[in-house]
Amino acid sequence: MYTGKQTWVFAKPPVIVSHATIVGPDEGEGPIAEDFDYIYSELDIGEKSWEKAERKLLEHAAQSALEKINMTQEQLQFYVGGDLLNQIISNTFAARTLGVPYLGVFGACSTSMEALALAALMVDSGAADNVMAGTSSHNCTAEKQFRYPTEYGAQKPPTAQYTVTGAATAIVAAVGEGPIVECATIGKVVDLGITDPFNMGAAMAPAAADTIKAHFNDTGRTPNDYDLIVTGDLASVGIPILEELLAKSNIQCGQGKLQDCGLMVYDIGSQNVQAGGSGCACSAVVTYGHLLKKVVSGEYNRILVIATGALLSPLTYQQGESIPCIAHAVSIARQGVK
Repeated sequence: MYTGKQTWVFAKPPVIVSHATIVGPDEGEGPIAEDFDYIYSELDIGEKSWEKAERKLLEHAAQSALEKINMTQEQLQFYVGGDLLNQIISNTFAARTLGVPYLGVFGACSTSMEALALAALMVDSGAADNVMAGTSSHNCTAEKQFRYPTEYGAQKPPTAQYTVTGAATAIVAAVGEGPIVECATIGKVVDLGITDPFNMGAAMAPAAADTIKAHFNDTGRTPNDYDLIVTGDLASVGIPILEELLAKSNIQCGQGKLQDCGLMVYDIGSQNVQAGGSGCACSAVVTYGHLLKKVVSGEYNRILVIATGALLSPLTYQQGESIPCIAHAVSIARQGVK
């Protein structure tokens, strides 16, 4: 199971038997809107605070994933999830509603693949039969916590990114129909000294490159083994940096094979999202809503999802610290693919 220095290869690949994506209005105007399960027309989602709205997104995604396969909450052994808010409160309160044993994790915007990797490890090891992985983010909760109050209306530089309002869950099982989780490469913390919280793409790109290199070194695979290699939220600033870093390591992904969820969820040419999308929900809603459908349909046989996260906090930024970053990679394939 443990391969190389950073990778788990699953002997009995767990199956993603259900998945659900719930998003807000801006995501509902993007190019992949038809792949989401439900789109809310207002950011407040009928709640009295942004934080309660984010929690509602996650509760909706969890319930939707269960309903798709007629599974009850009692049939879940564990829920693994996290988010960006203080003490991962969106997931903690959603887990209270869900009522199953809960493991809270934090990887910033890399949380989607961190949670999926841990859920797959639990199922592959025999520690559970059915585990839900989930995450969420909300544009206004992230702005409120990490930047400025939404009422302030602060202008942002072109390098800034737009936090995705959404939530996504996946149910990982020992048996069933659906895409399989083949392996996961757990990233290391990488910090090249960037201190600008409005330039997350540049900060996270080195972590993505480090994990991609580790994945290929550990597994013996190359970019040719994948139909798509997609990062979490490097957006328009980070992707060129990643390509340059990979080229220095003689890793060439080929034309159009390396893409980014932050550039897929929005149309950056027509939507006011600066460099592209970000947030815990960015890689989650694109992967579980858009990419898994392409795997199921056979358009993609195997994809590598590298969710990226900036591990800063308002406290560390205010104290002048640089931004530590991390990336976790998960290989997802269509059942029967060799």
